[in-house]
Amino acid sequence: MNKAISIALLTAGIILMVYGANASDSLSSGVSRFFTGSPTDKTVWLLVGGLVSAIVGFFGLFRGSERN
Repeated sequence: MNKAISIALLTAGIILMVYGANASDSLSSGVSRFFTGSPTDKTVWLLVGGLVSAIVGFFGLFRGSERN
């Protein structure tokens, strides 16, 4: 994987996780947690998508390109 793509994925993942953390503190997420016991779908998708993107970017940086 190209290092530029790996860095972009890692950066995007971190940004999505920050947005997800901020969304978990929002009023709508608090109301959803009060009634259903879980945060809103948007919060969950931001956190999960950010985590997956960051993991792929992190491993892409250290794996490097393996060409024959």
